[in-house]
Amino acid sequence: MIEPQELRSLIKATLEPLGLYSPEAEELLMATCAQESHLGTYRRQIGGPALGIFQMEPNTFNDIWANYLHYKQALSDKVRALATYGFVIASELMNNDPFAIAMARLVYLRAPEALPAATDLEGMWTLYKLRYNSPKGAATHDEFVANYKRYVA
Repeated sequence: MIEPQELRSLIKATLEPLGLYSPEAEELLMATCAQESHLGTYRRQIGGPALGIFQMEPNTFNDIWANYLHYKQALSDKVRALATYGFVIASELMNNDPFAIAMARLVYLRAPEALPAATDLEGMWTLYKLRYNSPKGAATHDEFVANYKRYVA
């Protein structure tokens, strides 16, 4: 598990050079990481394809590269620079936390909804469920709130 303050620092250090940092983004990523991997306790989904501290599925990863970053060259170059060897592959998410942070942030960047306030846990849940977990995903409201309070707050 990553200590919360360490993860906060890493999120800020990763996202500021990308021009994607805000307190709202930081808190939403903290909540997402708490829900998805208990702040890095799990880095590979048991019985599933999800990888890294944000448990991103390879299909999501590939979609971001093909249908978003492909059209945003400057941002694509910055995110690619976070990859260990300069090329992108989903397995990089498992052990390269800055790369995983950037990719998770891109999930929310693509969403048309504004990020909720950093103090709005209900808003974070709503956006997480809609855009990260999906309405058909297994995450529940009570679990999300409990994980946030246990690992982040």
